[in-house]
Amino acid sequence: MFIAMNRFKVTSGQEDAFEEVWRSRDTHLEEVPGFVEFRLLKGHAEEDHTLFASHTIWATEKDFENWTKSEHFRMAHRNAGDNRALYLGHPQFEGFSVVLGA
Repeated sequence: MFIAMNRFKVTSGQEDAFEEVWRSRDTHLEEVPGFVEFRLLKGHAEEDHTLFASHTIWATEKDFENWTKSEHFRMAHRNAGDNRALYLGHPQFEGFSVVLGA
């Protein structure tokens, strides 16, 4: 399995708007081969931001890579630039191969 995460520093006071963007987003993930699960995680609040992470689980790293090159990916991210005011800086990507699991 492969876990793909993006960390977002959401500007303080914009948390509800950020969550709504994700709630109303048409991701098309269920149609993508190898997709297993999605979660949006909310972390600790700092003075100027709250940390969020999008967390997807894929059957393989290749399935994730194929998704990033797909029309489904382009459709899911077509309006991403419209929401830049909600967070500080760029999202930070982290990818992990699963070594152990229960």
